[in-house]
Amino acid sequence: MKSVLIVFNQANTGRVEYMLDELGIAGFTFFEQVQGRGTRGGAPHRGTHAWPEMNSAVMTVVEDDKVDELLLSVRKLDIRNKEVGVRAFVWNIEKEV
Repeated sequence: MKSVLIVFNQANTGRVEYMLDELGIAGFTFFEQVQGRGTRGGAPHRGTHAWPEMNSAVMTVVEDDKVDELLLSVRKLDIRNKEVGVRAFVWNIEKEV
């Protein structure tokens, strides 16, 4: 199993939830008001007067065979909405209870 963390501009919230639904990924944890700055020339998202935008994040645990399809969907979303950005990170899940 793999954990996938998807970090995205709040403007993409509905699109990310739709993407998970379309892929049949029911379980996830949603984080609101995530602050940061992307490594690929991204502007800071701090929720301040100077940097008013904010990010959100979703973490899900999926079977290994779902990862590539999920990452492809994230990539397509990023291409469609380059100005707001979305990134995904994957790591192994050793155990679950």
